[in-house]
Amino acid sequence: MTDAQERAAEILRRLEEAYPHAHIMLTYNTPFQLLIAVMLSAQTTDVSVNKVTPELFSRYPTPEALAQADLADVERIIRPTGFFHNKAKNIRAAAQMIVSEFGGQVPSTMEDLTRLPGVARKTANIVLSNAFGVVDGIAVDTHVFRLAHRLGLSSEKDPNKVERDLMALFPREKWGTLTYKLIDHGRAVCEAKRPACGVCVLSDICPSAFTVKGWRASL
Repeated sequence: MTDAQERAAEILRRLEEAYPHAHIMLTYNTPFQLLIAVMLSAQTTDVSVNKVTPELFSRYPTPEALAQADLADVERIIRPTGFFHNKAKNIRAAAQMIVSEFGGQVPSTMEDLTRLPGVARKTANIVLSNAFGVVDGIAVDTHVFRLAHRLGLSSEKDPNKVERDLMALFPREKWGTLTYKLIDHGRAVCEAKRPACGVCVLSDICPSAFTVKGWRASL
């Protein structure tokens, strides 16, 4: 184990202790619902997504139903999540491809998932891990990206390259849960604008501790 991997192991150990129940916060019942919810979660909160998906999934519960949906109606429902024009277009197009090319079933491989309109590795990783129990990578959202840089785990600017750096540092069996522990820490303590460095369980091994403008001594 390299020095970097040993440090990563200590970071993971502390996060596991601090966030033992970290998990996905999106509400869903099927792989299709999870896929759509994750696509809608781009640049908004899970809370916002969970407010609109009950109506969306009630009206369009299957890929077949969403594939034939009126785009204006989809836009109306998902409008609170932001960027609703593009999101509506992508989720309907993804549903159409699922119907036409995958027999109405959400594909369960990285290669096939990332063929769907609006689906990149982050979304695919979340769907694979939570819907199919397949661990093929680490979902790098804005929180994971920020913490990877602040903790000195990556200096890359492209999320896919940050993912590769993280995959090299952490054992594969931890990839699926690491995402949610980093997300919980990013939400609760290591916020973008005002990180609470004074109470952070990682402050003594974090190269960015107490250096970010606006850091706080407490929550």
